[in-house]
Amino acid sequence: MSTDHHAHRDFLRHLDDYLSDSKKILDAWDAYSDEHTDVDGWPHDDHAYGMRASQRDADTLTAFEPLRYGARHLLATAETQLVQLRENTVQSRWVHQLGVLRDALDRLDELHEQWLETRDALPATAKPGTADFDDALAEHHAESWSYLDDWATHGKALREINSAARKARSSLAPLPVPALVRRIAARK
Repeated sequence: MSTDHHAHRDFLRHLDDYLSDSKKILDAWDAYSDEHTDVDGWPHDDHAYGMRASQRDADTLTAFEPLRYGARHLLATAETQLVQLRENTVQSRWVHQLGVLRDALDRLDELHEQWLETRDALPATAKPGTADFDDALAEHHAESWSYLDDWATHGKALREINSAARKARSSLAPLPVPALVRRIAARK
């Protein structure tokens, strides 16, 4: 197996990990939200609710970081695989989902660059654990969350396209030369 195949497999593993982790984070958030809001969805304690939402955002971004490096590769590979699939094997939603994932990744990259600029512009006294730093970071996490949720929601399309492409390749794979020779010899 080539290095590219190993890297692709690793990126898919990071995707699987993110999908699993983000589901756990969202499930925990939903349970917290159900318990700490009234019947109309209003928090019992705005501050505690906001802090918990901030933790959800931070945890989701942390879970995404291992995937970030390979996300563009996974998108490019899925797009290549998609055009090579027979039309009757393609899910109509895949093109839309790839667009959502690409847009979300572009926005996450922009937000990351904005965070680096914001962080660099903070006063020298603003370190992790100080209000200036922590508030700016929490804002970055909050701005990123919906795009991370797009990856959690639509990321499975990358896995589905990869599976469809692997099935298509294996069913269309050429016969190995020795088997082809035996088959021709058997006809004579």
